[in-house]
Formats: sequence, structure tokens, C-alpha cells
Amino acid sequence: MTTAIENPAESALDPPPQAPHDAELPPRHVATDALARLFRPIRRHLVGCAILSTLGSAAGFAPYIAVAEIARVALASTELASVSATLWTWTWIGMIGAGLRLVLVFASSRLGHYADARTLHDLRVRMIRQLGSLPLGWFRASGSGAVKKRMTTDLEDMHLIIAHALGELVGAATAITVGLGYLLFVDWRMALVTAGVLLVMVVAYRIAMRSMSTHMNRLLTAEERISAASIEYADGIAVVKAFGTGGRILERFNTAVRQHTAALGAWAAETRYSTALSRLCSAEVTVLGVVTIAGLIFVHNGHLAMAELIPFLVVGVGLPTSIDPAIQGSLGVRKGRVAAGNVDELLSRPPLPEPVRPASPQGHQIELDRVTFSYDGVTNAVADVTATLAPGTITALVGPSGAGKSTIASLLPRFYDVTDGAIRIGGTDIRDIPTTELLSSMSLVFQDVMLLRDTVRENIRIGRPLATDEEVQAAARAARIHEVITRLPDGYDTVLGDGGGLSGGERQRLTIARAILSGAPVVILDEATASLDPDGETAVQAALAELAVGKTVIVIAHRLHTISAADQILVLDDGQLAERGSHEQLLARNGRYARMWEAQLHGRSA
Repeated sequence: MTTAIENPAESALDPPPQAPHDAELPPRHVATDALARLFRPIRRHLVGCAILSTLGSAAGFAPYIAVAEIARVALASTELASVSATLWTWTWIGMIGAGLRLVLVFASSRLGHYADARTLHDLRVRMIRQLGSLPLGWFRASGSGAVKKRMTTDLEDMHLIIAHALGELVGAATAITVGLGYLLFVDWRMALVTAGVLLVMVVAYRIAMRSMSTHMNRLLTAEERISAASIEYADGIAVVKAFGTGGRILERFNTAVRQHTAALGAWAAETRYSTALSRLCSAEVTVLGVVTIAGLIFVHNGHLAMAELIPFLVVGVGLPTSIDPAIQGSLGVRKGRVAAGNVDELLSRPPLPEPVRPASPQGHQIELDRVTFSYDGVTNAVADVTATLAPGTITALVGPSGAGKSTIASLLPRFYDVTDGAIRIGGTDIRDIPTTELLSSMSLVFQDVMLLRDTVRENIRIGRPLATDEEVQAAARAARIHEVITRLPDGYDTVLGDGGGLSGGERQRLTIARAILSGAPVVILDEATASLDPDGETAVQAALAELAVGKTVIVIAHRLHTISAADQILVLDDGQLAERGSHEQLLARNGRYARMWEAQLHGRSA
């Protein structure tokens, strides 16, 4: 048997693109609910982390209060000997508080990072499994940038909220409460002055953050576009260099960067005054100046003793340093909530449904029964295609680019589900066959070769992990690749990188060896030889002939002379089955296939 595959731009793994997908932040209540769901398994850890952080922050204020009280007592007393016991008591309180803070903050951090590691490990496992179960159309609509963001940036933001932001927020709130409580105990009027400065800072910050959700939405959307453009440029660098299309791709990148800059500039312009006021009030020198001036006025008017001013200069001036972590913690919570919404949205997406009542096929005859499918729900990629593919026969799918050949190839392994009609294998609807059983019954060979960063042996053995070395080598011999492997530096133990020095044809034969080893009774060949030179194509064709023996074979073909011996040829045109029959029958019919044959025979385009 000889096979050929058509237009490299059309592949079962690369269906027609969908409409552009822009990132959107989930509604706040949805994101909050998502955060609660994802954090439910570690709720006790988070509560424990919060308690430890609260106690640690409270203990951390003991040294400041001790210093203030020592100064008050020393200034108020005429004889230090009479208050030495009090001074030593406060000294011990400060030392014990400092020690407790170190222990409690360390314990809180350890507990938070343990909860973080546990959660992110579980989420990564769930996300990988979810990605493996989603229909291929979701990846096309979302883009690689969106997938990368959920697997990296969103999980990093969740790390911040679990391991850092919650502890910082609770600790800061505790420190502010303890500090203001102590200052109120010393003098309520000066405490109100100190609190007033902090209140102005908080109000200014809230004004600056009032439209944060809108601006963050624009920023995250631009970031996803930047990521997608970067990946597109890196993945397509060979095409960019060969055809000089780098300018257009870089322009998309530049556009995304300009959008990000514009969004950031709009946010900065809207909040420049409130942000400046917030930063001014949070500066220790500002609090020091206000407290000193107000305190001296109260002292001058006899409302405050000089000794009672000391706590406000020691404790009050340090309160802004507690509010800054609270602000950063609240930002971390916001970002973590958004990230949780994105992760939860991915985990909640419905996968291709598994059968409620699983059934196994009785044989491997394939039936296409009025198969119809649409990528976008509007235009049919294939419509009302009916055919029978018998075991031990070769069926070729031919037609112009976009006719629906690769779409049918992608429907057979359920990369998508049919919109209407049915596909049956051995009399069983493929939607009733468990996915693992369905995929294990098929060998798929595409033009785009995917090799793992692993040894040659494991790359061949991926479909049958328990296969012996002898079986692996037998498959390699059948695929005409054994001699090439033995010439590699470490033979079958050579670790492959991005091809491992193998040519395109050799890489293709390696994937054919993988398919031969799997022993699947159904073989789908899509674009397997389109980009190979004549020598490489000859070797791959021989390997494919070995693979197809006794199997139900589906071949997508462009060069018609390579499938002239097929048992039946299905001619697709605009998603519909235009003709069917053997090579001789179709030529005698003098229809679409005959015109394609004549055009290729004379080197003209159909």
C-alpha cells in the first residue's frame, strides 16, 4: 500500500481556528465562591495559619510597647531605683514578645506553605487531567497563552494568597488593632490624631482602588495577548524566517504591549492624586510630624504629659508599616480570587462525556452514519457523510483543502463529538465506548510529529509501557528505523530533545514504530508524508505498508497516485460526500475525482 497526505495546513490536530477569545475576569461573587471551593480542603490549615499569624503579630508589638513603657516610667519617675522592678518586667515582656513572634510567624509560614504545596499539587494534577479530557476545540478557542496563564500565573497568584497574603493581612489587622488599642489606653485624644492620619491613608487607597476590577481586566487581557503573541512567534520562528512574516507577528505583539501600556496609563492617570495622598500619609515621617506637632500642642496646653507622648513617637509612628502589608495582602487576595475564578472555570468546563453505560465494539468495522459536524455551531465542516469502512481494507479521503477530510479524521478518535448523526465501530457508537478503550483501538499518524523529551525506547513504548525491549526493536525494524537508532550516540537510550538529530522522515518512522507497537486494529494516516523528500517518503511508505497489514485503514490523501490502489476512495467537497468508489470506477465516472486526477497528471491545479 502507498499513502500520501495532503495540505500541511489542514490536520486533525489543527482544525479551523475559532473566533478570537478575549480574557474576561469572572464576576466577583463567582470568583469568591471559586476561592471558597478550591480552599475547602485546606480550610483548617488556613484557620491555623491565621491564628498563629494573629498571635505572632500581637506578640511582635510587645517590644515596641515595652520600649514606650520603659521610657514613660523612666521620665515620670524621679528615682530609677524605685521603678527598677517595673523596668525589668517590661524588658522581659519585650524580649519574650520578640521571641514568641519569631516562633509563631515561622510556624504560621510553615503551615501556610504546607497548605500551599498541597493545594497547588492537587490543582496541577486536576488541571492536567482536565486538559486531557477537554475537547480539542476548547484549546483552539482559548489559545496556548490562556492555557499557560492558568497553569503558571494563576497558580502563582494562588500561591501568594495561601502562603503570604492571608497571613500578612491577618497579621497587619492584628498589629493595627493592638497598636491603636494601646494608644487609646495611653491617651484617647492623641490616639484619634494618629488614627486620623491612618484613616486618610486608607480612604485615599480605597479611592485609588475603586475601579481596580475594570483596569485589572484590561491588564490581564493584554497580558494574555502578549503571552499568546510571544508563543506564536517562538513556535513559528521557522516560518517567520522562511517567509519574512515576522513583522506581522511582531505587530500583534506590539499591539498587545501598547494595549497593556494604555491600560496601565489610564489606571495611573485616574489614581495619581489618591495614590500620592495614600503614600504621603503612609510615610513614617508624615506620621512623626503630625504626632510631634499635635503632641507638643497638647503638652503645651497641659492636656498631655511629656512622658505620655513617647508611646505615640515609638508605637504610633510604626503603625503605617503595619498598614502597608495589609494593603499588599488585600491586593494579593484580589489577585488570588481572580486566579481562583480562572482555575475553577477551567476545572468546571464539561469534558467530552464518558458513556453512562459503556459498551465494547464487536469487531472493527467503521460506519459513518449521516455524520455532521460544525466547529462554530453555524457552518458545517462536514454534513450528512455516510460510509462503511470494512476491516482489512484501505479507505482514502480525498478532496480540496477545507473539504472536511481532517475533520472526519478528528471525529473518529473523539477529538470532537459529532453534531448530528453517529460514528460506530463494530456496531457500537463511539460515544458509548470508554475513551481509553477507544483510543487504544486506534493508531494515529500525523504529519506533525510529537516526540517526548525522553529516550528513543520510551518514545516508541509510549502506547505500550510494558512492552519488552525485543518488542520495541521489532517495531522499529518494521518501521525501517532500527538501523538509524543503532547509529545514535546511545542507541535506544539516546535522549531525544527537539528531534534529537533525526530527520523529518526518521522522526516520522519513529512515530510509525510507536503505532506498530501499539497493535491497534484501526489506523488513521493524516499528512504522514506530505513534507518529506522522495527518499524519506519511500522509507515512510514502506513503514506505513507494514503498519496497515490486516487493519481498518483511513488515509487522507492529496497526491492521488499514492492511493490509487485503495479499496475505496471517498471524495469530499465542501464538507459533503461528492463521490465514492475505486480508482477505476471514479475515473470512469468522469466526475470530480477524474478532474483532480487529470489536473495532477498534467501538473495543473484542480
